[in-house]
Amino acid sequence: MKVTIAIDSLKGSLTSIEAGNAIKEGITRVYPDANVLVLPLADGGEGTAYALTTGMGGEWIQMEATGPLGKPVTCNYGIIAETNTAIIEMSAAAGITLVSDAERNPMETTTYGVGEMIIDAIHRGCRRFIVGIGGSATNDGGIGMLQALGFGFLDKDGNQVPFGAKGLAVLDRITDDNVIPELAECSFKVACDVTNTLCGEQGCSAVFGPQKGATPTMIMQMDKWLAYYATLAREKYPKANMKQAGTGAAGGLGFAFLGFTNAVLESGIKIVLEETKIENDIVDSDIVITGEGRLDAQTVMGKGPIGVARIAKKHNKPVLAFAGCVTKDATACNEAGIDAFFPILRGVVSLEEAMKSENAAANMADTAEQVFHLIHTFDK
Repeated sequence: MKVTIAIDSLKGSLTSIEAGNAIKEGITRVYPDANVLVLPLADGGEGTAYALTTGMGGEWIQMEATGPLGKPVTCNYGIIAETNTAIIEMSAAAGITLVSDAERNPMETTTYGVGEMIIDAIHRGCRRFIVGIGGSATNDGGIGMLQALGFGFLDKDGNQVPFGAKGLAVLDRITDDNVIPELAECSFKVACDVTNTLCGEQGCSAVFGPQKGATPTMIMQMDKWLAYYATLAREKYPKANMKQAGTGAAGGLGFAFLGFTNAVLESGIKIVLEETKIENDIVDSDIVITGEGRLDAQTVMGKGPIGVARIAKKHNKPVLAFAGCVTKDATACNEAGIDAFFPILRGVVSLEEAMKSENAAANMADTAEQVFHLIHTFDK
């Protein structure tokens, strides 16, 4: 029997690989000789870099970069040496969780550290990049990242504009004389499930600005500045199209990638499934297992488990799912390709107890064991 497992993390409890290994333990209690393959799964959001790096045998790199408020932060990213690929989450250097509620102010926050992470990876030989851009604290249009890469975003006196969206207010011209030469050799797959444009009612300032600390006045100002920045950029870089879907992601970082680098924006789960080459393993599997922390109606809206299920159904494979909890409307998952799903809680406990990693792993293994005892019964 071959079983392929690709389950998303149970946030705050188990990583993707930990959850998969727990399921593997339960299966092998019943089928000791089973060929059980555990693959990482993530949807492009928080934890994607770690899941892909560890699951694909990569190296986890730690470095110091400029944080969203201009102060140094320690951040991590992954490298898959075999393919010279760097796996980066912008939130590691410019995430909203790095800024206290009292300090949130998109006029000040910068993406400069994201560019520093890219440069570090370039110096280590990377030319392929997978970048998750969720969870940003910024609204600078990505100019901080581009400044770190060597682009000039200059004021009327020829000086680099200051960090943050306020830098856009004094932007006069854009130069590329000092861009790191290796950037031309690099390609970027940007995990982005946001379709917002750069400006306007559905632009990054109006939609995401408030959660980053923007006032109504700031929103109006930033939207106007971003539009001018986009106009300047379009004069020099034909790909800089502020009306393209996804350009408003991460406070305009999507615009910076699309306009100034060799980048494509793609669904996070699409990128992960392609990079892990999961279809190659599903083709000859007998059973496919997936899941996440909470299965509900939202799971079918492009989340990881449904991505796995769709590939499995393409090859007529049975799909099981395990989850920390399930809701009544999780039956939508059955219609989307998951044949049966199972919550792993096995008793009445507090949320704190349920989420302890050792308890969650034990519950996952025990639940998988019982499910495979049932399968074994029908195998006889």
